[in-house]
Amino acid sequence: MEKFSYKMQNILDIKFKLENQAKTSFANAVAKLEEEKQKLRMLRQKQAEYEEAYRQSLQNALNIKELNLCLQGIDQTKAKIKAQILAIHVAEKNVEAARQRLQEVMQERKTHEKLKEYAFDEYIKEFNAAESKEIDELVSYTYGKVAGE
Repeated sequence: MEKFSYKMQNILDIKFKLENQAKTSFANAVAKLEEEKQKLRMLRQKQAEYEEAYRQSLQNALNIKELNLCLQGIDQTKAKIKAQILAIHVAEKNVEAARQRLQEVMQERKTHEKLKEYAFDEYIKEFNAAESKEIDELVSYTYGKVAGE
C-alpha cells in the first residue's frame, strides 16, 4: 500500500504560517504596549521632578519666572500624560485584537491537525483491512491447495 499523504497538507502548512504571523503580531503589540507604559512612567517621573522643583522654588527666594516655568512644565506634562494614557488604551485594544486573532488562527490550525489525524486513522484502518484481506486470501489459497492435493 502507498505511503500516507494528507490531501490538505498545503492548507495545514498555510495555517502554521498564519499562526506564526499572528504570534509575531501579538508579540509586537505586547512590545508596543510595554513601550507606551514606559513612556507613561517617564512622563510621571518628569512631572514629579517638576513638582519637586516647584516646591524647592517656593521654599527659596521667590522667583516668579522659575515658578511659572515649573507650573507650565507640570501642565504640559499632565497633558502629555493624558495623551499617553489614551495611547496605552489603544495599545491595549491592539493587544486584545492580536490575541483574539492568534486564538482564532490556533483554533483553525488545531482543527486541521485533527482532520489530518482522522485521515491518518482512516488510512491505518484501510491498510489493516487490506492486509487482513491479503492474509485471508493467502490462507484460503494455501488451504485450498492443501485440500486439493
